[in-house]
Amino acid sequence: MPASETIEGTAHLNFEEFSQGDSLLHQADPRIKVIMAAAFAGTVAMNQSFKVLLASLVVASVLIALARLERQEVSRRLFVVNGFVALLWLILPFTFPGSPLFSLGPLTATHEGVRYTAAITLRTNAIILATIALLGTSSVFQLIHALRHLRIPIKLVQIFFFCYRYISVIEQEYHRLHNAMRVRCFRPRTSIHTYKSYAYLVGMLLIKSYEHSQRVYQAMLCRGFRGEYPVYRHFHLQRRDLLYLATMGIILAGLVVLGNVG
Repeated sequence: MPASETIEGTAHLNFEEFSQGDSLLHQADPRIKVIMAAAFAGTVAMNQSFKVLLASLVVASVLIALARLERQEVSRRLFVVNGFVALLWLILPFTFPGSPLFSLGPLTATHEGVRYTAAITLRTNAIILATIALLGTSSVFQLIHALRHLRIPIKLVQIFFFCYRYISVIEQEYHRLHNAMRVRCFRPRTSIHTYKSYAYLVGMLLIKSYEHSQRVYQAMLCRGFRGEYPVYRHFHLQRRDLLYLATMGIILAGLVVLGNVG
């Protein structure tokens, strides 16, 4: 049994937890979903109206419902994101200029600061939910293929592909090195020895990652790689995909109008 299982039962990274399913969004063309996700994120990010942000959060929640994703896993991801947002609530309301709202000791929160932080919270959750529903319902390889079809520069697509393909390999190498340290009775403490040990760990991880990348690149060249990946299965646009795109376009146009009216 591998040392990683006997010493430290670590779960490997999983970026495709929501990609399996038969919902309407799972069956949609990945190219259409990429366009919808980018358009939704851009519209929400550029709008400051609370009416629009609340409506966007409702739209994103509807997309999650249409994707029929497991609520517990979606909530877990939102919890991680909102952990960073919570830090903003500790800083922005008390540092943003404006009219005083309330005081906590020497700190004074402003009305504008609270409003600005609340807008960030709504905007972040709406974009994350929509991204999970639209992009999470496709596999990473489908998204990479879709990006290539959408004329994204090939080098950016390849960087995205290799980051996905080998981040789990780097993770496994990290756990292997860390387990080797634990087998040798390493226990982290607040000491120079601990700092040096972790510095050596990071250094070895970088060296091994570089060596692995060279081996992979040489193997690709031996197999005739010339900067392009051959694709044998292509997407086929269907009427329902155009309907999804048109519906999202109408919704986004409605959000823009709502923002201008507000």
